Amino acid sequence: MYDFNSIIKNFQIEGALVSCERYGEGHINETYLAKIINGEKNTDFILQKINNKIFKNVDGLMQNIKSVTEFSRSKILERGGNPDRESLSLVYTLDGKSYYFDEQSQGYFRVYKFITDAVAYQVVEKPEHFYQSAVAFGNFANLLSEFDASGLFEVIPNFHNTKKRFKDFLAALTADKLNRAKDVKEEIKFVLDRVEYCGKIVDLLESGKMPTKVTHNDTKLNNVMLDVVSGKPVAVIDLDTIMPGSICYDFGDSIRFGCNPANEDEKDLSKVNFDINLFEQYVKGYLYALGDSITAIEKENLVTGAILMTYECGMRFLADHLEGDVYFHTKRENHNLDRARTQFKLVSDMEKLYDELQKIVNKY
Repeated sequence: MYDFNSIIKNFQIEGALVSCERYGEGHINETYLAKIINGEKNTDFILQKINNKIFKNVDGLMQNIKSVTEFSRSKILERGGNPDRESLSLVYTLDGKSYYFDEQSQGYFRVYKFITDAVAYQVVEKPEHFYQSAVAFGNFANLLSEFDASGLFEVIPNFHNTKKRFKDFLAALTADKLNRAKDVKEEIKFVLDRVEYCGKIVDLLESGKMPTKVTHNDTKLNNVMLDVVSGKPVAVIDLDTIMPGSICYDFGDSIRFGCNPANEDEKDLSKVNFDINLFEQYVKGYLYALGDSITAIEKENLVTGAILMTYECGMRFLADHLEGDVYFHTKRENHNLDRARTQFKLVSDMEKLYDELQKIVNKY
């Protein structure tokens, strides 16, 4: 195990380590709750061992987090808020770095201030949770609307470059390593018939018609801290995948998983239906929090972003099915195919509802 005492002493933390135990339900990094006592004062911190097998460029990753959190903290202060509670806040090492490399364990560690009196839910238990997550991510985008995202390191290159994702799909289809294409002709046709979606956001970003902004890229409810008393959003967490992109990506990904009452791998597609009421809840909260920071071109493409992110995700599931399930973890035969079909059902629903969805966006 790790020598937590030795690791903590390398950070700008006063006091003695009382305990350091596993915390939360994250699957990528190892997260620990470090309890510190300094005289009569007890303070909690989050200590994380960064998974450098996934995040190979720890310098780039941490520079992203440092620059974004420092910017958001300054904006929160300008607004009269509490940056220690409303933003992730790094605790720096004794020599002023954003992370520490431990020679003994050969591990990369970082420390955040613990956000008190707040909780992250793993699933949407009621529509209010979805609304509050929309407010949180809208506020996150608002805080960073003036941040120059062009200098951010691309943690996962071409993550939402749908044109590149489509080329990858075609490569998987052409190779057809396991001779599976013959059994999924309908799904393949679904992807090919919608190729025009692929360039819609990418081309706007490349042309400069749509501003490049900070994107979170994992806009799930469990990355929002909600106040334990009021239930209102406190802060957005897990900034490992922040990259330059469009806010339409973050909005779209939230809608993709949040407006589907069924499981992502539901076999019975009659249970998979796009919930327009949940869509309205999210739009209402997101646009309220974004305020005047959203541009006309972004607002025009929010619904497109929702369709695009769902289409892209389904295409990736189908490509992985064709390649032999090498990327997404599967638990049963045709698991990725079931996931792809679920996404395509949602795309179809959104296409049919497009005018209504656009009216809801315009309403708010």
